Amino acid sequence: MNRSAGVLLHPTSLPSAHGIGDLGPTAHAYLDWLDAASVSWWQILPLNPPGPGHSPYSATSTFAGNPLLISLQLLVEDGLLSEEDITSGTAFPDEWVDFDTVIPFKRALLRRAFENHRRLVGGLGAEIESFRAHNHNWLEDYARFAALKNAHDGAPWYEWPRPLAFKEPDALAAWSEGHRDEIETEVFAQYVFSRQWSSLRDHAADVGIKILGDVPIFVAHDSAEVWAHPELFLMDDQRRPNVVAGVPPDYFSPTGQLWGNPLYDWDRMAEDGYKWWIERLGHTMDQVDLVRLDHFRGFASYWEVPADAEVATHGRWVNGPGRAFFDVVAEKLGGLPFLAEDLGEITDDVVALRNELDLPGMAILHFGFSPEPRSSFIPYAHTPKVVAYTGTHDNNTSLGWFLEDTTEGERELVLSYTGTDGSEVHWDLIRLALGSVAGLAVVPHQDLAGLGADCRMNTPAVADGNWTFRLMPWMLDNAIRDRFAEMVHTFGRDRD
Repeated sequence: MNRSAGVLLHPTSLPSAHGIGDLGPTAHAYLDWLDAASVSWWQILPLNPPGPGHSPYSATSTFAGNPLLISLQLLVEDGLLSEEDITSGTAFPDEWVDFDTVIPFKRALLRRAFENHRRLVGGLGAEIESFRAHNHNWLEDYARFAALKNAHDGAPWYEWPRPLAFKEPDALAAWSEGHRDEIETEVFAQYVFSRQWSSLRDHAADVGIKILGDVPIFVAHDSAEVWAHPELFLMDDQRRPNVVAGVPPDYFSPTGQLWGNPLYDWDRMAEDGYKWWIERLGHTMDQVDLVRLDHFRGFASYWEVPADAEVATHGRWVNGPGRAFFDVVAEKLGGLPFLAEDLGEITDDVVALRNELDLPGMAILHFGFSPEPRSSFIPYAHTPKVVAYTGTHDNNTSLGWFLEDTTEGERELVLSYTGTDGSEVHWDLIRLALGSVAGLAVVPHQDLAGLGADCRMNTPAVADGNWTFRLMPWMLDNAIRDRFAEMVHTFGRDRD
């Protein structure tokens, strides 16, 4: 944990001409912006295809890349689309992602690019076949799953005809034979995503910026992984979860959060040395430099809720795989390149596991200003072994938090601690994060731009209206960049 600074922004939030941020020219330009700001880390959210509510934390695959992130402009440069194709007159809002418009628009153009590619090379081509072979452990299942899902109008797999939902070999083979083009389109899209992401990561390495990725502990019930490997999850013989994941009452919800993810059969996973997890984490580490393990506490103990419960209140704590799991991961991956997301109800067993593994944890300034008792997240209580954040993707923006979410006591402590009048509270909190002894300080881009509550990325326990935030060009103003760079330098967080 060298002393350094980072910015949190998911690629979907980048500017682009096609309704959603992507991996093309604006992403490369953003890396240059971060470089000029002396930033060492770009933190992103999971890169996987989003599920219900467009959440990357409820993805339809934990291995596949999000096809919506594919740059159409780069496909034009590859000769697979024309400028006319991508300027067809479809109108998109600039300030937020209209998923209902973006998804069919990009899906149609990816299919067109695939057909053009096939005409050019007479098939998938050697590069894609090599990519297919290298990713055989997940790609075939995902491609079939995605094609099936599209063919069933987006319905979850457990609502498909039983022979397909249960992957009966003859039924699946017959369906696949009749829908080969749809399956190959999904393979093509994953290849293009991988190539574009690799190019972007190479650019990051060239300018000295590392990528901090994210792995949610759980996967969605309606995902390729649960469909393909039901034996790894606690489900009945009808492949319905017996119990599901959630958290007890917390800061975000008085009745807890009922996530609904199926829970792992950790005993079954241990039998083959956690093979699926090793493949999952290894695949992610091929894409990023460090991984934030979302809901780290679930590896120590997790909140188990009956599958028929309407709220998470009536759950119970169950022991997770603990140290034994991480010992195997460390052996297979050659280390533990992880940041522990250790927020929420953290008990002694979670702290003990994090300390045993020598993993950095997180400190969120928004949670740091309770007058009594004082929080361990207040800056004077930080240690070098934490990552300090003003807020995360689940928090309000700093301005929105200060104006709308704080108590009178919290506001008074913020003003007393910073010695300001709060007129630029977002910069006050950025200064506190950067000035902390925390090894790494990360700032959401919304805070750099001084944005209000309407620009937060996600509101936990609220189903709709999330994940749509996008940067406007003024939010990348050089004055913002230079002010941040000066602070990074002042507090000794420049890149080596």
